[in-house]
Amino acid sequence: MKIRSKNKAYEDVLAMPKGKDPKPKKPDIFFRTLLRVASLPDLLAVRFRARYFDMEKLGRKEPCLVLMNHSSFIDLEIAASALYPRPLNIICTTDGFVGKNWLMHQLGCIPTRKFCADPALVRNMQYALHTLGSSVLMFPEAGYSFDGKATALPEYLGQCLKMLGVPVVMIRTYGAFARDPLYNNLQKRKVRVSADVRYLLSPEEIEEKSAEELNEILTEQFSFDNFRWQQEDHVAVKASFRADFLNRVLYKCPHCLTEGRMEGKGTTLTCTHCGKVWELDEYGYLNAAEGEVYFSHVPDWFEWERECVRKEIEEGTYRLDVPVKISMLVDRKCLYHVGEGRLVHTADGFTLTGCDGKLDYHQKPTSSYSLNADYYWYELGDVISIGDHRGLYYCFPQAEGDIVAKTRLATEEIWKLAKARMLAKREKRIKPE
Repeated sequence: MKIRSKNKAYEDVLAMPKGKDPKPKKPDIFFRTLLRVASLPDLLAVRFRARYFDMEKLGRKEPCLVLMNHSSFIDLEIAASALYPRPLNIICTTDGFVGKNWLMHQLGCIPTRKFCADPALVRNMQYALHTLGSSVLMFPEAGYSFDGKATALPEYLGQCLKMLGVPVVMIRTYGAFARDPLYNNLQKRKVRVSADVRYLLSPEEIEEKSAEELNEILTEQFSFDNFRWQQEDHVAVKASFRADFLNRVLYKCPHCLTEGRMEGKGTTLTCTHCGKVWELDEYGYLNAAEGEVYFSHVPDWFEWERECVRKEIEEGTYRLDVPVKISMLVDRKCLYHVGEGRLVHTADGFTLTGCDGKLDYHQKPTSSYSLNADYYWYELGDVISIGDHRGLYYCFPQAEGDIVAKTRLATEEIWKLAKARMLAKREKRIKPE
C-alpha cells in the first residue's frame, strides 16, 4: 500500500488552509457490505473464524464501543466481518484518509492523530454513538505491536468509557500478528487467524466502577503475548523469510552489547559486529547457533532493550541525533515532502530542525505517553512521527542502524520518569505540615 505524495516547500505547506473535518457519517448498508466483501479474500485465505461470548446481552441495534487489539491491517477486515451488519464508525489515523477522503468518510471512518491530544475525538465518538446510533470501533493501542505484546494504553481510556456510557465489546485476535508482523516488510505468512468477540462491560458496570478500576480491566484484557500463543498452541510458521528484518525489533546484541549491527535475514538473526547467530524456529523460539542463547523469547529480548534504554535515560547518556528526510501531513490531499533536517531526542523531548533553517519544532517529553513509529511506512521507509494540531512531521532516518524501536522505547520511558517526577512534586505540595 502506498500514499499519494509530492514535493512542496516547507513554507508553502505551512501556509496551506487546514480545513475542518466533517462530523462522522453513519455508514449505510451499501458501504458496510462493500467493506465486508472487500475483506473476504484475505479472510478466506486465513480461514478466519470468529467465536462469540455473551453477545446476546447486546441489543441488535444498540450502539457500543468496540475495543480491539492491533496487530496488522487484517484487524479492520476482521471487525467488518465479525460485526456485520452492525454500523461501525472506525477511528482511523489521519494518513489513512490521504487520497481517499470521500471514501473513508462514507465508510464511517473518524480521523485522529496517533499519540497527540485530540479533544475532537471524544466529541465525534459521542456524536456517532448517541446521535447517529452507530457503534464505534477503536484500536486503543493506536500503534501496531512491535514484539507481539500489547503496547501501552492511554490513561484516559477508563474515563472515556464513563463519558460515553455505552456497552463495551472486546475483539481479541489470534494469528494476525504471526501472519503479518510489522517488522517483516508486509510479507504474509501462511497462518490461520481467528478472533474472540466478547461482551465485556455493560453501561451499569461502567457507571459503578471508577476510571482506575476500568483501566485495570482493560489492561488485563490487553495483556497478551503473540509469540507465547504461537508456542503454546504449537502454531508453525514455516515461511523461509520469518526472521527477515527482525533486527528492527531486536536491534541490540546481548552478547557484545553493540546496537544497530543486527541483521535479520531468512530464518536467522546475526550480529555483524561480533558474529553471534540466532535462528528463529518455526514455533517462534530463538536458538543460538553456538554458545549462550541469552533470550529464547523475542519479547524478553525487547524488554531487556527497554531496560537498557531506561538506564541510559537515568544516567543522562541517552541521545538520538540523526539526519532525516522530512514529510508533512496537514490535510487529506497529500503527504508533502518538505526537505531534509535533523531529529534530536533526549530526556528534554524532541527537536526537529531543517528545511534550510526554516523549521525548528520542539516537542516536550510530557506531550505523549508513546510515539507514532512504524516500519516500511507506506513502502517509504521506517518512520518516526511527531507533531501537533498544526501539522504532523514524518521523519525518515538516514543514518545506518535501526533506531525506530529504541526511540519509541525511550519516549515511553522518558514519559514515565517525567510523570513520576510530577506526581512526586504534587504529593510534596499537598503533604500536610
